[in-house]
Amino acid sequence: MKILVTDDEGIVLSSCRRILEAEGFEVLMASSVEEALKTIDAQPLSTPMLLLVDVKMPVHDGMYLMKKVKKKRPHLPIIVMSGYVTRETVKAAENLGAAGFIAKPFTPEELLDKLLSVTRKEKFHE
Repeated sequence: MKILVTDDEGIVLSSCRRILEAEGFEVLMASSVEEALKTIDAQPLSTPMLLLVDVKMPVHDGMYLMKKVKKKRPHLPIIVMSGYVTRETVKAAENLGAAGFIAKPFTPEELLDKLLSVTRKEKFHE
């Protein structure tokens, strides 16, 4: 399964890549919403994918990305990550169709547990 990690912080991208590749996932990375949209558009619709997206990013935020992605690929599971967890943020993400939410910073185990719970819940398999 491919996982597209979208975050404007290089350290988050590299940490997620290290954690996820060690578990056998194919990791794609984007440092902006625009880059993420181009990456998603380049993937065949039949490709099993999951999106891991940060909320706070310059220009366009993760909520904007979710709106765009859900129009193109409504069944694509999205996990939202944020260092600024509020009830409003979680509720907004849920309303946009987020399959899960994880607070930053997170441990490798927390990230993997969230991925497993979302893929099970979404019945999302390769």
